Order: sequence, then structure tokens, then C-alpha cells
Amino acid sequence: MRAVGDPADGPRLTAAVREEIARVDEQMSHWRPDSALSRFNAADTGEAHALPHTFAGVLAYALSLAQETDGAFDPTLGALVDLWGFGPPGPRADIPADAKIETARAGGGWRRLEHGPDGRWVQPGGLRLDLSGVAKGFAVDAVSERLTAEDASHHLVEIGGELRGHGIKPDGRPWWVELEQPPGLDAPRMLAALHGLSVATSGDQVRVFEHDGRAFSHTLDGRTGRPVDNGVASVTVLHASAMQADALASALTVMGPAVGMAYAERESLAVRMILRGPDGLEEHFSPAFAAMLDDDA
Repeated sequence: MRAVGDPADGPRLTAAVREEIARVDEQMSHWRPDSALSRFNAADTGEAHALPHTFAGVLAYALSLAQETDGAFDPTLGALVDLWGFGPPGPRADIPADAKIETARAGGGWRRLEHGPDGRWVQPGGLRLDLSGVAKGFAVDAVSERLTAEDASHHLVEIGGELRGHGIKPDGRPWWVELEQPPGLDAPRMLAALHGLSVATSGDQVRVFEHDGRAFSHTLDGRTGRPVDNGVASVTVLHASAMQADALASALTVMGPAVGMAYAERESLAVRMILRGPDGLEEHFSPAFAAMLDDDA
């Protein structure tokens, strides 16, 4: 975190930031057995939970995106995440058996999750939530909004590679950040001015599972139960909301080049997609992203 203001306010702002991050962790972490999310995952079939307001709001957005993308984004893949070695049980040494993949896939599914007339969310049985594709971005938004409320409206927030900038630096310039790109991309480095903008990147170079010389991405497609393998090396999304940028980057990765970029164009999303082509890595921009490049030229 970087914030512009009186250095004497540093301890107060640091405490406020830690409070916001702790709140998200206590509610939405799938690594903490005592989090609200873990308690829901461990609940008996038919048990209803009155989820914390913040948690319920993030889950509602995740489910709405799941519906919009026909499951390309799915917050109910906790069992699959664990099975492939990307969750709390730790990494695995081999590829899961087809039967185990199908069992884990069948136990998830965003359509199985619903809340009752009293607003409580019902555990349908064996469903395991995993909000790692959206909670980090939400935490960035929460910290940014808290800093603004604490009269530190000029700031840059970064959590796990997701960023959001607000206001300007002391020298009057915007918060310039370099966009992530996979090794081997023959292209100039690209900077973005985060003036009321957030950026999130999903890539297949981070958190991979390797077996027999083959790397498997941590991004899973709930519709197949397997890591994505569609030629997408990375997706970067610029958006006013870090939560939405985070989730959309994952969804577009699963959608793949044709469907993903068509969705980005239809929704006027600023997207940079890097693909693995026959001649190496290739950059592709949505019209909204290309327009930003034109404006900066």
C-alpha cells in the first residue's frame, strides 16, 4: 500500500488496512478452518447459514457472473481445487483419476447453491465454496474504500498482484503500474495509469501443477473438472472494480480466445489476452483496451 498524506497518520492507516484484510480473511478464506466459508463447506446437507453481509455480497456477485458466463466463473469448485493440489491439502504428485475428478465436479456446480426465503444460504450437500478468484480483488476494493474513508483518498493498493489506484501521487502524476506479461512475450513493456482504475491478471505461469514434464494451470474449468488448456497464457483486465477485474480475468481465461474476446467486446471490457500461438506468444486487445492505447499514443 502507498498512500499520500501526513506520515504521522501511517500507524492509523496501517491498522485500518489490516482490519479490512483480516475481515475478508475471517469470512472468505478457504485456508482457515474457522472462517465463515470453511464452516459453510463443512455444514451438513440442508443446513442453512446466515452468512456475514460482506461475504454474502461477494458470493452473490460471483454467482451472477457464473450465470452470465455459463459457468466459466464458478465459486463452487473447492473440491476440485483441493483434488488438483491447489488447496489447503497441498500439492499432489500425480494426475487425479477420472472417477475422482467427476465426483468432485458433480459435488460443485453454482446452480446447486441457493438461499432460502429467510435469506440464509443452504448447504446442498458436499458443496465446497472457493472464492479465491474474487475475494482478493474484493479485498483490494475494501482497503481502497477504507483509505478514502480515512481521508487518504490518494493511494495505490496491491494485494497478491491485483491493484487499484485512486487519486494521484505527490508529484501530480497518476499511479503508473507495469502490466504483467508471461516470459517470452516479444513486446514492449506496457504501463497503465490507475487513476480510479483497477487491474488484475490471470496467468498460467503462476501456481502450476507439473507431472511428467507437463504443466497444469491452477485455473480450473468446472464444466470439465480439469485445468484449462485452451492456449491462453494470460488475461489482464482493467476495470473500476478490482473485484470484478479479478473475477473477469479468471472467467475470460476459462472462456478461451474466441468466446472470451467476444464477451469482452460485447460487455465493453478492457482486456489484454496473450495466447500461445504456433510462432510463440501473441497479444490480443479488446476494442475497449485498444481505445486506451490510442488515447495514450
